[in-house]
Amino acid sequence: MDGEPGLRERKKRRTHAAISDAAIALFLEHGFNQVSVAQVAEAAEVSKRTLFAYFPTKEDLVVHRLADHETEAARVVRARPSGTAPLTALREHLLKGLRERDPITGLNDHPQVLKLTRMILDAPSLVTRMERFKTGAERALAQALHETADTPELTARLAAVQIVAVQWALAQDNAQRLAYGEPADGRYAAAVADAELAFTLLENGLRQLAPQ
Repeated sequence: MDGEPGLRERKKRRTHAAISDAAIALFLEHGFNQVSVAQVAEAAEVSKRTLFAYFPTKEDLVVHRLADHETEAARVVRARPSGTAPLTALREHLLKGLRERDPITGLNDHPQVLKLTRMILDAPSLVTRMERFKTGAERALAQALHETADTPELTARLAAVQIVAVQWALAQDNAQRLAYGEPADGRYAAAVADAELAFTLLENGLRQLAPQ
């Protein structure tokens, strides 16, 4: 009996992964708008009802792969060392992501990552869905600033909007450059310079976000 819940959970994870893998493979081969949910379900060998139980919308089949990043900035702020300003922690995290070619920074030219980036940029419904992702990131970061940096609620919300917008713009710029041929290694120095400039501008306007 004790093993049954664990077995069910593993089966759910396998089904989730199978649906996701089938969807991404089809979308990358044929294009997001050219593939139906029914085709994804058939490729994953599940019913449409099962597919929608795991992924409520077609866009979720793509965006779920970025779900962990929605609260990433908030997690960085919450986990920062004592005495470290939120912006300092976020800046160091972004620079680390650029060094490691984290796809979320836009600075990754692996062929599959590039194809996924192009697919998202070319599908208006995915771009719209990513805007909801951005709003969630702002909300989570605002809460983290309010709770860990003793930042007033309105200040935290306005700061979060600015920080997420800057990170978003930097990532989109990197991704678009790489999607149309610029190599990641060739872009790296300029991406770092852009990030440093962006955080200098943020620091000039958000100095009151002092560490504990």
